[in-house]
Amino acid sequence: MKTLAAVLLALSFTSQAQELYRRQPASQTRWATFENPRAAKGQAATENKGAKGRPFQPLAAGETKTLLDVQGSGSVRRIWITISDRDPATLRALKLEMYWDGAKTPAVSVPFGDFFGAIHGRAVKLENEFFVNPEGRSFNCYIPMPFRTGARITLTNESGHLVKHLFYDVDILATAKPDPEVLYFHAIWRREQPTQLGRDFEILPQVKGEGRFLGAHVGVIAAPDLTGWWGEGEVKMFLDGDTAQPTIAGTGTEDYIGTGWGQGLYQTRFMGSTVGDKETRQYAFYRYHVPDPVYFHSGLRVTLQQMGGDTKANVVKLLERGAAIRPVSIDVGGELVPLMDKPEGYMLATDPAPADSWVNMYQRQDVSAIALFYLNAAENGLPALAPVSQRTAALPPPSEAK
Repeated sequence: MKTLAAVLLALSFTSQAQELYRRQPASQTRWATFENPRAAKGQAATENKGAKGRPFQPLAAGETKTLLDVQGSGSVRRIWITISDRDPATLRALKLEMYWDGAKTPAVSVPFGDFFGAIHGRAVKLENEFFVNPEGRSFNCYIPMPFRTGARITLTNESGHLVKHLFYDVDILATAKPDPEVLYFHAIWRREQPTQLGRDFEILPQVKGEGRFLGAHVGVIAAPDLTGWWGEGEVKMFLDGDTAQPTIAGTGTEDYIGTGWGQGLYQTRFMGSTVGDKETRQYAFYRYHVPDPVYFHSGLRVTLQQMGGDTKANVVKLLERGAAIRPVSIDVGGELVPLMDKPEGYMLATDPAPADSWVNMYQRQDVSAIALFYLNAAENGLPALAPVSQRTAALPPPSEAK
């Protein structure tokens, strides 16, 4: 029983981070808020004689607020934020950045909403291992984020309009000395609108160093001119020197997040699907590698194939229409027949397979993703966050259909 208990404890990332029953004389609990922006001891609630003097501040267009700026070692343990403006464009336009140990470039530089699980800027009720939005109007993050000599977190309003109310607290544990074994938390966001035919979307571009891929938030806006299912693409992980071929490859997009045969709405600790809007063709989902860790020792690249599928009859119609697709395989009676090596002149329309046979096809769509990972360096060398115009372009408003 003791061995089993130890294994279960090791499987839980958050349990490792906090043993509830042990004394922690070297750790000091501090909260940064507008009432105490530097999380200093004995310096909270000093305004208005302690009677709620500064619970929030406005965030003007173009303004950057510093939410945390501390020196010394420790770790961020929780971030809570709520704002008065929560429409999709605003949530994509707010830029969240985090710097560790005085680094010149941020380890985290992402759209605020997508980071907190409001993928496509759509804030929904959410509860999983790392992110919680109890009623769709507040944003909590519980990912541990260690630092050795200092930490700074900022929020920049790139929306072009005033956000009247910004409330927050950042909860940290300050420690007497840094842990030399900890890794730094990183997050990046990417979008391709649309993706390129036959080329995988990069969830995480090539990053060098040692670390752990923690997971991803992914948003898809399926191509409006295509029929069928959009999610046949496989997730691939290129580990430690992989070039042409990855070490890890999945079986399909919805398979990667633990479901199959299509994708509805659900939420679990480590994987879920938060948006499935047929009217705007928006889909959003997450996957965290906690009990199934993905470690890398010299580098990592993570991609998602851009592939969908439909019946042979419907794919033939798309081809005749000139749609930007390329059939890659066909399921004939339970046997998957590859099409990529067919001789020149092959036409799906004349293939003897039945009309209702399933055809997988490369296709283009609008894809965005947050990659969450740990790295042994405070800077990751990855491209800067895209301008706000690219982040919010052609972002459909939420419809009534869920």
